[in-house]
Amino acid sequence: MGSQELADRGLVLLGCGKMGSAMLQGWLKDGLPAASVHVIDPHPSDWLQAQGVNINAALPASPAIVLIAVKPQMMGEALPAIRSMAGGQTLFVSVAAGVTLANFEAVLGADQPIIRAMPNTPAAVGRGITALIGNAHVTEAHMTLAEGLLQAVGQTVRLDDEAQMDAVTGVSGSGPAYVFHLIETLAAAGEAQGLPADLALKLARATVGGAGVLAEEAAESPSQLRRNVTSPNGTTQAALEVLMDEETGFPPLLKRAVKAATDRSKELSNG
Repeated sequence: MGSQELADRGLVLLGCGKMGSAMLQGWLKDGLPAASVHVIDPHPSDWLQAQGVNINAALPASPAIVLIAVKPQMMGEALPAIRSMAGGQTLFVSVAAGVTLANFEAVLGADQPIIRAMPNTPAAVGRGITALIGNAHVTEAHMTLAEGLLQAVGQTVRLDDEAQMDAVTGVSGSGPAYVFHLIETLAAAGEAQGLPADLALKLARATVGGAGVLAEEAAESPSQLRRNVTSPNGTTQAALEVLMDEETGFPPLLKRAVKAATDRSKELSNG
């Protein structure tokens, strides 16, 4: 099942909020014909209405793929709209947090190919990373198709086990918020040392953004990049002695934070 079949049979996007819009923008930019896309959304945005896609119109009986991008709490009312497509020929992909493969199989049928995916918000600027796991009916062709769609908004990784999804949520799903908070607190710390608030924020934003790109694109590991910046007995070392403290620094703090997010993800999935 490739891009031509996707164009011929169509793609149904259930929900077009921030994540759905980011993905749709990427697909259209990559050449998916707008006429092949069918969007179900109760409150279509002005941007969506200007894209030339089919909105809340008659749906294809057997689309190549149905991508479920509604919030988990809206899942109950949204799924009946696509249950009629569960004939085994359509691949279902969900980016809804906390909704398990078993949840979908209970509604769509255990014999349907279903992929669960966890993207993150940098998808909005094409810099997301999405983890995928499929059920027993997902083929290599299905995974390749789903990866192709999700790579329109960033990188993809495959998981070995659905249980890993909770830890993925704790690291990359929730992780952008940790970085945003780092920017906030770094700026506040600069302000406490006498910098004007707007200057401190500009410095913090650019520093974290630039370091992130460097960490992703450089050949060296993050540990080596850190060492490259750290002169013996210099300013960076003075700061790192605080941040790398095994009792009060980043190591125990981030372990607790990621564990809290992972535990909460487990609770929500079992709820």
